[in-house]
Amino acid sequence: MDNYPGRPEPYRWVIVIAGIFGLFASLGIGRFALGMLLPAMAESLQLSYSQMGVIGTLNFCGYLGAVLFCGRLIKRFGARTLIAAALLLVGGSMILIGFAGHFILITILYFLTGVGSALANVPIMALIAAWFDPSVRGRATGMVVIGNGLGIIMAGYLVPIFNASDQGWRLSWLVLGVSAVCTAGICWLLIRNKPAATTGSKVQVKAQENNPAGSGKEVGSKVFAHCALIYFLFGFTYVIYVTFFVTSLVQERFLSEHDAGLLWSWVGLLSLGSGPIFGYLSDRFSRKAALTGVFCIQALAYASATAYLPDIFLYLSIFCFGIVAWSIPSIMAALIGDLAGPERTTAIFGFVTFIFGIGQISGPYGAGLLAQVSGGFSLSFLGAAVLALVAAVLSARLPGKGSRIQE
Repeated sequence: MDNYPGRPEPYRWVIVIAGIFGLFASLGIGRFALGMLLPAMAESLQLSYSQMGVIGTLNFCGYLGAVLFCGRLIKRFGARTLIAAALLLVGGSMILIGFAGHFILITILYFLTGVGSALANVPIMALIAAWFDPSVRGRATGMVVIGNGLGIIMAGYLVPIFNASDQGWRLSWLVLGVSAVCTAGICWLLIRNKPAATTGSKVQVKAQENNPAGSGKEVGSKVFAHCALIYFLFGFTYVIYVTFFVTSLVQERFLSEHDAGLLWSWVGLLSLGSGPIFGYLSDRFSRKAALTGVFCIQALAYASATAYLPDIFLYLSIFCFGIVAWSIPSIMAALIGDLAGPERTTAIFGFVTFIFGIGQISGPYGAGLLAQVSGGFSLSFLGAAVLALVAAVLSARLPGKGSRIQE
C-alpha cells in the first residue's frame, strides 16, 4: 500500500493504462484516423469538399447526442460496462464502413462511431477524478490522452499501406475497426468503476484531504459556462485541423498520400508528450496558465498550416500542434474535477463536453463550405487561429488555484 499523501495506489495506474487503450480506440482511430482516410475515400467515391465535411460533422453529431445520456448510462450500467460496449460500437461501425459503398450509408455508420466515441471518452476522463486527488490529477489525465497520439501514429503508418492494396481504403477501415473491438475486451478486463472496488483504497479520503468541500475560494456556477465556452472554441478549431490537414497536404501542397501520412504520424509522435507535460504544468502552476499557453501555441499551428506560406511553416505547424495536441481535454477534465469534486465531475464534464461537441459539429461543416467557396483550406486554418487566440484570452480569466464551485 502506498501511504504517501498525493501519491496514487498502484491500481490507479492500471486505470490510466485502460484509459490509454480506450482513447486509442474511441478517438485515436475512431476519429483522428478520418483525416488519413478521407483523401482516398473522396477519390474513390467522388466526394466534394462539403460532403467530406458532412462525414466529419455527422460523427460529431453522434458524439454530441450521446454526451447527453452519459451520466444516466453510467449510473445504470457503470463505467466499465458502458466503456466496453461503446468501444464495441466504435469498432463494429468502422468495420461496416469498410463494406459500405454509398455516401449516405457511410455518414450513418460514422454517426454511430461518434456515439460510441462519446460513450467511451466521457466516462474514461471522469474516472480519473474519482481515482486521483487534485495534486496529480493533471498528470493522470494527461497520460490517458496518450492514446490519441498512438492512434494517429498507427493510422499514419498503416493507412497508406492498406490504401495501396487491392482493397484500398476499405481494408483500412476493417483493420482499424477490429483493433477497436479488441480494445473493448482489454478495457472490460482492466477497468474498475471506483476505488472502493479494490482492497483498502484510500483515494477518496486523500481527495477530500487535498480539496475538502469547503476549502478554497468559492466561485459561482457561472464558471461552468466559462469553461464550456473555452471548450467549444477548442472543439471548433482543432477539429478543422485534424479533419482537413492531411487533405490540404495532398490537394493543395501536392504531397503523396504516403508522405502526408508520414507527416501526420509525426503529429501523433509529438503528441505523446502533450498530455503528461502540460498536465504536469497545470498541476505545478495552474490550469488557467496551462490552457492560455496551449491555445497560443495552437493558434500559431493553425496559422502556419495555410498553403500560402513556405514549407518551413508546414513543419512549424506540425511541431506546434503536436506538442500541445491533446493537452486541453486533459487539463479541462482536471479543472472540472478540481472545481466540482469527484461526485459531480461526470455530470459537469458531460455538460461542457456537450458544448464542446457543438463546436466539433460546426467546425468541419463550416470549414468544408468555406473550402468549397475559396477552393482550399487556408482561410479555414486562419479562422481557427483567430478563435484559438480568443480562447487564450478567455482562459486567462478563469478562476485561480484553490477555487471551488459553490454548491
